[in-house]
Amino acid sequence: MNRRAHTIPLNTMASTFGTGIFLETASSRDVELHKPAAEAHRDDYHLFCIQDQGTTTFEIDFQRYEVVGAALMYIQPNQVHRVIGVEKANFRVLIISHDNLHPEILNTLQEIAPAKPLRLSQEAFSLVSESMSLCIKHFQRKQEKLYHIILRESCNALVALITSQYSALTKPTETLSRFDVITKTFKSILEKDFTLIKRPTDYARRLKVSTVYLNECVKKSTGQPVRYHIQQRIILEAKRLLYHSNKSVKEIAFELGYDDYPYFSRLFTKIVGMTALSFRKKNLD
Repeated sequence: MNRRAHTIPLNTMASTFGTGIFLETASSRDVELHKPAAEAHRDDYHLFCIQDQGTTTFEIDFQRYEVVGAALMYIQPNQVHRVIGVEKANFRVLIISHDNLHPEILNTLQEIAPAKPLRLSQEAFSLVSESMSLCIKHFQRKQEKLYHIILRESCNALVALITSQYSALTKPTETLSRFDVITKTFKSILEKDFTLIKRPTDYARRLKVSTVYLNECVKKSTGQPVRYHIQQRIILEAKRLLYHSNKSVKEIAFELGYDDYPYFSRLFTKIVGMTALSFRKKNLD
């Protein structure tokens, strides 16, 4: 069995939708007919889904989720995901590009990622549901003089509302300690530059703190040192490419910023407990 492409398929906002904001209502049948959804892929846009009823099973970065009944789902750009199955489900979906979201909302989305499916109280779900319905109505009224402004602002309000539901589960920003703030900033830089920056010292330099202090902050906030988070982010990307593409281990090492292929191989084996080729074979059998 070798259905893998040379790299992980990427759906882009421009080529898939031809616009920066897209909304739709869908059902189980629509998903079943949309075969690409069943193949592992990435998106370069933000995807928000409200499931009104039914059951959806899907996979995000090797985590399998079964969503039953009314729930929210958020898939961030570049997460590798696929739909495994749907049963009697109805959805409403918002797909929106980076540049159509307010910077404050983007920052908060980064803080809650990766986000698991979320069940809400009946009152909260009703509020989110009404907001989504309003956005869909705005999306359909293309004749409005200020159509793009109305659509963008209503969708930002919806995303802010959804994001607030996720944020309610985490520590409020105003109560974050200095350690937490440093750790959040470190993780933000890590997500952007993990293929370029590998050493804790270089992250500390970017944050204008000492390596010892950065390590103290991150370990106090997460229970794990800086190097652990760097390695885990690299290994996640390596697993994605090993499973979902047919690139060689050497190509993957180079893509992740390692000119020293043997070193990368040893690192993968140390972290995962098996060689990269063994991981590929185990997960494709």
